Amino acid sequence: MHKDAKIYVAGHNGMLGSAVVRALKKDGYNNLVFRRSFELDLKNQEAVNSFFKTEKPEYVFLVAAKVGGIGANIERPAEFLYDNLMINSNIIEAAYQNKVSKLLFLGSSCIYPRLSQQPMKEEYLLDGKLEPTNEGYALGKIAGIKLCEYYNKQYGTNFISAMPPNLYGENDNFDPEHSHVIGALLRKFHTAKVNNDAQVVMWGTGSAKREFMYVDDAASACLFLMNNYNENQHINIGSDEDVQIIELAEIIKEITGFEGQIVKDTSKPDGMPRKLMDSSKMHELGWKHSVDLKEGLEKTFQFFLEQEKDS
Repeated sequence: MHKDAKIYVAGHNGMLGSAVVRALKKDGYNNLVFRRSFELDLKNQEAVNSFFKTEKPEYVFLVAAKVGGIGANIERPAEFLYDNLMINSNIIEAAYQNKVSKLLFLGSSCIYPRLSQQPMKEEYLLDGKLEPTNEGYALGKIAGIKLCEYYNKQYGTNFISAMPPNLYGENDNFDPEHSHVIGALLRKFHTAKVNNDAQVVMWGTGSAKREFMYVDDAASACLFLMNNYNENQHINIGSDEDVQIIELAEIIKEITGFEGQIVKDTSKPDGMPRKLMDSSKMHELGWKHSVDLKEGLEKTFQFFLEQEKDS
């Protein structure tokens, strides 16, 4: 991407989208265009087409998505599938119709089968059944990956796809019921400390293993790929490291200063037993993450405290 290129970041207000905007500005890309959700409904094909015709972006970062934790995915699977199908289809089609030079689509590690061989390689996609607790979201992401592949094959576009692991960091959602695991646990442990509670209840057995990445590392990977990757196959952008959820909870307990007990609610689902991606292809290209888990959690907790202070 040349520095004056017009770049559209779809989902710029979200956790990853805002990190992509920070990374672009830091690298000297200032010709950026975006719209808030009340200004442009990405589920509306006519509105999206009109936006692309008017703005004519050269490059697109498609990081907009309907997202949520395991509870939200279980409660609203139709919403997660429909919204993501519409967002992805509308933007990818508009990018093709308006001759966008390159598009980067962000997927998720949940695209891989529930009982996938570990670590999960790119070629394991569609090798087995998905995790039922977030199947709707995963199907929406898989459709986006395949749209990019098929548009490249049929129309000669340059639409690439990247799969990050579980992301966390600045602008995360800290709602205890509908956020992802790190945001939910940070909120729970902090609230318990403030209230002098004797215990914090966490979902599941704690035995499931997850791979996490600080959101600014993921944004760095996005810029790297936009400038260095043009293959039709999606690529994993993970850290090659995972942690048990109970270990994660213990780290967050330490960071927040909570001194009570952790209680497991085993009536709640664990989700996939393990989600560790094989990111060797990305690392061979020359990119690796730079923020380790504890450092990232400390940064995220500081952001959370600042948000609490301002609210």
